[in-house]
Amino acid sequence: MKGFISKDLHPSWVLLLLLVYMAGGYFVAMFVVSILANLIFGISFIELAGVASAPAEHPQGAGVMLLLQGVLQFFAFIVAPLFLLLSLHLKLDDYLNPKVPSPWLLVLLTGLLIIAIMPANSVIINWNANLNFPDFMDGFERWARAQEEQLAELTKLIAQFNSLPELLIGLVIFAVIPAVGEELVFRGIMQRQVFRWFGNIHVAIWVTGIIFAAIHVQFFGFLPRAILGALFGYLYFWSGRIIVPIVAHFVNNGFTVFLLYLQQTRAIDADIESTEAMPWYSITLSVLVSAVIIYFLYQAFARLPLRHPRVAEAGVSEDLE
Repeated sequence: MKGFISKDLHPSWVLLLLLVYMAGGYFVAMFVVSILANLIFGISFIELAGVASAPAEHPQGAGVMLLLQGVLQFFAFIVAPLFLLLSLHLKLDDYLNPKVPSPWLLVLLTGLLIIAIMPANSVIINWNANLNFPDFMDGFERWARAQEEQLAELTKLIAQFNSLPELLIGLVIFAVIPAVGEELVFRGIMQRQVFRWFGNIHVAIWVTGIIFAAIHVQFFGFLPRAILGALFGYLYFWSGRIIVPIVAHFVNNGFTVFLLYLQQTRAIDADIESTEAMPWYSITLSVLVSAVIIYFLYQAFARLPLRHPRVAEAGVSEDLE
């Protein structure tokens, strides 16, 4: 596909186009969902809105919501951003991967980092979950908690993994598609364009991480998600390979899905949804191990060269030199 939009557009216009393309992906997804819902569940287009608004009251509600989430994320977060990059006449591989390929050991180590950091992150999760807002924000706090409860009920409805096929479907919908799509949107495009705009990679990483957290509309999990988004951003910045934050994101989501599967099949007895901080010794070990892995990854990725002598507006670590 030959690009028909100048790739030299100001970053603000590129970000606006990203929203437009994602909105277009949303409408295409809804059209596809309406066809598939009719073929798979026998639900008409008119009935679909009612099922989506109250899925717990419909026998096919869980299946419809899984279908809706998977198709919507695929078109809005994968197809739309890829189409935008092609419209800008950018070569996908060159744009998304300005550095030479990372050794797979380093890529897999990023997944281990995500697991290692979880006990340390539990402290932030606990603090954020029990956060009390000032009196003048009482209305917002009540709305945010109602939103959390609504999303929690929806998650309980659709996150049922009592068999291996259900686990595989859950991994695709909750781990594979979000990992690829959200990293394309937030790290592959948004972080790069904010970097072009402000010329400061740290601003780009943290602004993108904050937006990444906000878009999930779960404010009692906002801070840990923003920090996680920033970690994905630094991994992309250091490695210059989009596969690195994708793998990290997949491990974060997929590990939770797998633990839910083990819990629901009674292989383990644990409260996966708990927001309590883990024991202090596991937190201490988590901080130490995570710090060592992060430093090792930083050093190892820094030794990887750019694929081309000059990579315009790449947003990778060599740009700071």
